[in-house]
Amino acid sequence: MAGTTGTPGTPRVLRAMNDRAALDLLLEHGPLSRTRVGKLTGLSKPTASQLLARLEAAGLVLAGGTTEGRPGPGAQLYEVNPAAAYAAGLDVTPGRVLAAVADVTGRTVGRFELPTPGRRPTVPVVQQVTEALDGAVKAAGLDRSAVHRLVIGTPGAFDPGTGRLRYASHLPGWHSPTLLDELAAALPMPVEYENDVNLAAVAEQRLGAARGNEDFVLLWNQEGLGAALVLGGRLHRGWTGGAGEVGFLPVPGAPLVRKVSRTGSGGFQELAGSQALAGLARELGVTDVPSGPYPEVAATLVARAAQAGTGDGDDPHRRLLRAYATRLATGLASLVSVLDPELVVLSGTSLVSGGEALRDLVRDELEELAASRPRLVVGDVTEHPVLRGALESALATTRDEVFDTSR
Repeated sequence: MAGTTGTPGTPRVLRAMNDRAALDLLLEHGPLSRTRVGKLTGLSKPTASQLLARLEAAGLVLAGGTTEGRPGPGAQLYEVNPAAAYAAGLDVTPGRVLAAVADVTGRTVGRFELPTPGRRPTVPVVQQVTEALDGAVKAAGLDRSAVHRLVIGTPGAFDPGTGRLRYASHLPGWHSPTLLDELAAALPMPVEYENDVNLAAVAEQRLGAARGNEDFVLLWNQEGLGAALVLGGRLHRGWTGGAGEVGFLPVPGAPLVRKVSRTGSGGFQELAGSQALAGLARELGVTDVPSGPYPEVAATLVARAAQAGTGDGDDPHRRLLRAYATRLATGLASLVSVLDPELVVLSGTSLVSGGEALRDLVRDELEELAASRPRLVVGDVTEHPVLRGALESALATTRDEVFDTSR
């Protein structure tokens, strides 16, 4: 009986596998001819023609232009239909909600930013989320029902056991035990939630400096200091979603914070977080410390320090860069000693602004502190990496569902 019930499904499953392979190739390479699809998939020309006709009829591919530059009539080209599905992502910080919608090819088609200043928001979180999403949807010329899936990135993580947001006391309004149910009721599409730094790692793994790497750590420093851990190609989130909350890590030379649940920070955050850069700069004699929000101040200071170079001169900006690198390596040493990753990606404005100069100093310091010797790189995805990771995460699941022609 098993053979009888299994056999009829086999051709359908094989067709679906070939369909998905062709769609992935079209996403990777752009418009392709029938002949090219056949060569890349290993299918015969008639089978490739049938496959493309089937995908066109299903609304998953479009017949576009023709090949040029060869004798005779051009061959018909096919491409993934961008309107086959849409996915959305949200990047949430205490000061704003940034939303974007992408078509199934990954192209961003609408973006909207909703300011949310103040520690006591008058607008409920559910309304913030729907307003931001609707703004991006409207900018894309769509309506909310067109969005197949939404991924929301926030600081901290929603505890899978309680459904409450943890490790993010600085995000007002997001800690209600009923929030996830309220959002599910307000939104028509499936919604996923992910830690913001984890999403930055997704962006680097899919699009940036970590492509092809199965084991890496992304160290993030912007509004807060955190890490994402990718082990065996998959995000490691921990039992309560708190894996990578390295801001709480006690490190030498940092204040010992005994009540982390109240303070929302710990030793490594106090030592090397963005908010520590202005004070460190003044201690080292930097006189042109700018004013403004501390992530922007930190990024400016680190960029100026990197421009001053990494020599041994007594320039206060150089001293700042060396001291900052030492502080970063002090915490990073614990991570690489335990995890032994192949790669460490430095991301977030307070790290990326230091460029290769900061990377080289951190690497040299790390070699003195840890036996592990991971490769250190600066992140490539510098424009809204959390939002880009949210879109990539939402698109991956959307494609798995929409491109599955066996359903």
